[in-house]
Amino acid sequence: MLNKAFFPGKYIQGAGAFNELPSLVNLFGKQGLILASRSPYGRIIPESGINLEANSLSVEQFGGECCEEELSRVETLIREHHFDVLVGMGGGKVIDTAKIAADRENIPVIIVPTIASTDAPCSGCAVLYTKFGVYQSVYYQKLNPAIVLVDTNIIANAPVRFLVAGMGDALATWFEAKSCSETRSRNECGGLATLSGLNLARLCYETLLKDGSAAKTAAEKHTVTDALEHIVEANILLSGIGFESGGLASAHSIHNGFTALEETHAYYHGEKVAFGLLAGLQLNGASEEEIETVYSFCEEVGLPTTLAEIGLANADRERLMSAALKASSSNEFIHHETVAITPEKVLEAMLAANTTGQKRKKAANA
Repeated sequence: MLNKAFFPGKYIQGAGAFNELPSLVNLFGKQGLILASRSPYGRIIPESGINLEANSLSVEQFGGECCEEELSRVETLIREHHFDVLVGMGGGKVIDTAKIAADRENIPVIIVPTIASTDAPCSGCAVLYTKFGVYQSVYYQKLNPAIVLVDTNIIANAPVRFLVAGMGDALATWFEAKSCSETRSRNECGGLATLSGLNLARLCYETLLKDGSAAKTAAEKHTVTDALEHIVEANILLSGIGFESGGLASAHSIHNGFTALEETHAYYHGEKVAFGLLAGLQLNGASEEEIETVYSFCEEVGLPTTLAEIGLANADRERLMSAALKASSSNEFIHHETVAITPEKVLEAMLAANTTGQKRKKAANA
């Protein structure tokens, strides 16, 4: 099997970066469509001062879910209006929708994340859901985004919970990449992990531990600091390359399992991935030192450490088993781990992670 790594064409990050969008669109085409989620559609784009008409840019509001129904709508818009560049602006689901639609219509895509909540912006894969928000499959594009444009002024003014959720998504990157390397499992590029993928995944983890708390403080004050810049880069670029070129494992599969439980739909991807990582540590028999470090980080920045914190306070074993069954299905990433996987083991790992989280909370409040 070959070693493979994928990267976005350009990565541009900094305060005020959004002002570069018109000139970047012009690198690739003459008619651009911005597919924007609610906040950029209603506030960020109108307040930016960019003259859309003068720059041949149109804006369409995102329908809310990365599903086949929304993709069909966007693809029809592209064909009917002859757009030759698609810009996806907002969070993970609008970004994934833009990536898939552009890939199917064979036009370049520019990604403008307005929150640093996932590592989706840089990757050449996207997650498809049903219109009801249940995980369906992963869709792989021919190429990664042509440009990823990250304005940290916009990120700093978004709700802090998004940044923290992004840290949860990024937190799993190194552990999953390490498992894939140890088991020689395929990464999301269809090959083995490269040194660049593994080392960027490790750097992602180290950056989170070093700057995560300070970045959260900066975001609470809506201030762009070095720590915030570092964490935005970790959440988006380092985790994006790290997960795709390193590989995925139990944390993301357990997240996928949780999507089968409606109670979790109000919680963000990275929040569920963070708990999935805690369960994955139990599943793999991680050392006490490693468990202490990860739980302490989650507690410090405000990531879930119990089932109650992802909406499952009242879920019984039977309901949790339905999530464990989905997480351990034959096509899931969880089988990249070094241990043999069964639904029963996954369920017990979830419960063990929850018990540990509860005990730590009780001790902290004693």
